[in-house]
Amino acid sequence: MVAEVQIRAKPDLQEIRQALHCLLEPNHVYELRAFPKKNQTDSGYFSDLEKLAQAAFSINKANVPVYITINPVNPDLLARAVNRVERFAKNATPDTEVTIQRWLPVDLDPKRPSGISSTEAEHQAALDRALECREWLRAQGWPDPIFADSGNGAHLLYPVA
Repeated sequence: MVAEVQIRAKPDLQEIRQALHCLLEPNHVYELRAFPKKNQTDSGYFSDLEKLAQAAFSINKANVPVYITINPVNPDLLARAVNRVERFAKNATPDTEVTIQRWLPVDLDPKRPSGISSTEAEHQAALDRALECREWLRAQGWPDPIFADSGNGAHLLYPVA
């Protein structure tokens, strides 16, 4: 499963670096995606976490959300755009190209039409539900996840490998 983390808040290069080093392992390949305009997908493949951080920062400071796969992808995909972002990318990573499932993401967003942000009440309800899920899974013996506010909802990221 291709799972992604979105970088949305005010861009801060050091925080992006810290997040990437917390979530990603060196010596693997990860995809970065951005959607700067309707019907435009920019994509790049990175084996260098510093170059990935720089690319994410550069795109995000233009107020464009950035998505990064949190599970490693097939290293052959690096040939599509080696440690750089390609505008108007023709291909993105399908689920079948994930090589290792390191994180199990639980994505909790309010149900709403695509392209419409959650209301504050919907956002808070999603955060509350994420806390409930975390507590229930904790009671089942699961470890504590990384808890992330996505802006519209929440993510729980559980290590599985």
